[in-house]
Amino acid sequence: MKTSLSMDLQGHVAVVTGAANGLGEGSAMALARCGADVVIADKDVDNGERVAEKIRTLGQKAVFVPADMMVAESIDNLCTQVKEKFGFVNVLVNNVGGGRPQNFITQSKNSIQRHINLNFMSVLLTTQMIVPMMVEQGKGGTIINVASTEALRAAPGFAVYAACKAAVVNFTKTMALELAADGIRSFALAPDMIKTPGLSPLMNTATPEQAAARDRYIPNGRVGSIEEFGQVVAFLASDMASYLNGVTIPVDAGATAAAGWYRNIENEWCLYHAS
Repeated sequence: MKTSLSMDLQGHVAVVTGAANGLGEGSAMALARCGADVVIADKDVDNGERVAEKIRTLGQKAVFVPADMMVAESIDNLCTQVKEKFGFVNVLVNNVGGGRPQNFITQSKNSIQRHINLNFMSVLLTTQMIVPMMVEQGKGGTIINVASTEALRAAPGFAVYAACKAAVVNFTKTMALELAADGIRSFALAPDMIKTPGLSPLMNTATPEQAAARDRYIPNGRVGSIEEFGQVVAFLASDMASYLNGVTIPVDAGATAAAGWYRNIENEWCLYHAS
């Protein structure tokens, strides 16, 4: 007997945090293209409404909810909006996060706490408030936490950010075990070298030599897109990934696997340097 394979998400409702642009937008659009209705949670009202309208043009329902994922009351309001608009949720994408390079020793206490709140506490709070809605419906669900390749390696200049992302990876594994009996699967994604609004200025101003060196660092030889990242999110949310759980997937074209190996200007692999 033949069975058809598809990433059909008809009947799914997804909540995507930080979905007004970048990886969150790519995730929301991919989920919608596969048939899911999407709730967009973000502080960026203009872009949040823009993404919601793009989803509606695909024929899917989309709701934008202004939300600060570092504030429990804001997340509580998000849950209320989801219940009122859809009644349930079965996909959660914890995408909110970010950081800027700083030396840890001189980093202010306020900056440290903000990095923790943005990159780790937001994931804890949102998961704790959204998951009961998944459990109540009794149909299972999927949690996808956006970490970073910095969770898997040292990150000079990003000590607190990387530590938080590593915590997200470990939290994902624990949720996979705690929620498995409820049919809820948990994943972490570790992206690298994907063209987002945050990285675009650096990529757009790179010299030809810098761009060539960057592309040699990436085994696939090119920068990724938010659409490609979103496709991984949609796959994990679908039945095609039904026997996966608790894993962290680098979405980095092989950069993590390279682990210090680079292509030189002759396109030969060498260790630790690219020239």
